Parts: sequence; C-alpha cells; structure tokens
Amino acid sequence: MTRSPGTRSACFPLVVLTLLAALCAVSGCASRKGKNDPNRASVETLYKNAHKAMVGSDYQFAIKNYEALTARFPFTDQARQARLDLIYVYYCKGETEAATDAADEFLRENPTHPRVDYAWYMKGLINYEKQPNAIERWLGVDTTKRPPGELLKSITAFQTVVKQYPNSIYAHDAQRRMIYLRNRLAAYEINVARYYVRRGAYLAAAQRAQRLIDQYDGSPSVAEALHIMAHCYDELGLTDLRDNVQRMYAANFPNGDPPGTAAATTKKRAWWKLW
Repeated sequence: MTRSPGTRSACFPLVVLTLLAALCAVSGCASRKGKNDPNRASVETLYKNAHKAMVGSDYQFAIKNYEALTARFPFTDQARQARLDLIYVYYCKGETEAATDAADEFLRENPTHPRVDYAWYMKGLINYEKQPNAIERWLGVDTTKRPPGELLKSITAFQTVVKQYPNSIYAHDAQRRMIYLRNRLAAYEINVARYYVRRGAYLAAAQRAQRLIDQYDGSPSVAEALHIMAHCYDELGLTDLRDNVQRMYAANFPNGDPPGTAAATTKKRAWWKLW
C-alpha cells in the first residue's frame, strides 16, 4: 500500500525529533562517562567521587580515584588529602603493606603537615594486634603466647603521637592502645619465662623476668615476674637474691598477691614456688 505525500511529510518531523533525542542521549552518556572516567575527570570530581566511595565503603573504587588524582594532580591540596585518605582506605581494605607505604610516604614528603599526627596514628593502628576472633574466644586461645610480631612498631608509632603531639585528638586513644600493647608484650615475656622454668633453665627464666620488670614496669605481669625470679633463685641456691626479691615484692605489694596472678591461686606452698 502506498502512502500519500501528506503522510510522508507528517512523519518527517517525527524522524528528525527521534534522531535528535538519540544524539542527545549519546552525548549525555558520553559526558557522564567522561565525568566519571578517572583519566579524564577534573581534580574536584576525582576527589568527590573517591571520598563518596570511601564513606560508602566502596574501597576499590575509592582507591582507583585517589590514585588517579595523586598521579594526575600531584601538587594540589586535594592530592595531599588524598594521600591521607589512601592510608585509611588501604587499611580498611586489608592491604596493610600498601597502607604502611602510604603512611611512610606521606610522613616523608609532608613532615610539617597539620595532620601528620593522623599519619603516625594510622601507622600504629595498621600494626596494632587485633583482638581474637569469635572462634578463638570460644576455644579460649591465649593470644599472649604468640610472638609479638609487629607490636613494637605499633607502640613506637603510638608513642610518637603521645609525646610529639600531646594535643592531638588521637593522643588519648594512642595512649590507651600503647598501654594495652605493653601489657600484651609483658604477658608474652611471662609465658617465655614459664617455658624456661618448665625446662629447668632457671637462670634464663630469671633473666627474662628481670627484663620484663625493666622494660614494662607497671604492667600487671610484674607481680608474677617477681614470683618467677624468687622461685628461680631458690632453685639455683641463690638465697641472697631470693631474699632481695622477696623484700622487693613485699614493698610493692604490701597487701599480698594481686588478684589474677598465679600465686594468688597457689595453696600450701612457699609463695614463690609456683611449680
């Protein structure tokens, strides 16, 4: 069937409008694609997209945009902030080596930056020993028997925050974490000393306990360290040293064994004989 000329002329404007709408849609898509493309977006758009992704826990997309920002606009204020944000994003994503490298790079390149305390705090947090997971708690795993690993690095970083930036908003939390880590390290030293005692290596055990007292004075493990020293000196026949430790213990713990120590639950023995 043939159409009349009038019908064809009426359809022509519709065809033109359809083509224009398609062109606008394609143009809009291309514009949006360019806006979200990390290799083409502006520095403001890159930072906005990255920060939004970080807040939304889309760490992979955040890293992609932050890295593009620092590579394309390295000397901008947004790039310096992006380097700080990358430390946190790497940490949240579990990429601890990348997070540590990012923190070290920021500290090296921006030693006078107003937020350098945050970089030091994150360095401590990255190496901070995590609490035992649910399975370990259920099984009653004693994590103090594990080698200390990166705890010393964490303590050093937290100590830097506390001592060099005492007015930092992170100083209080860094102090609390540092105390916890010192107590964990002291507990590990106690476990090593116990192992030496079980092996009959009394001199090594006494030396380990003495090192604990020297390095972690004030920790809850000090009381048991004194017990171990007295026990070892007694086994070695060094009665003068044993008596000195007894006097030291009496001066520091006049009310007897603190709750929670091994000696507090030991009955019908000399107070220093735990085994």
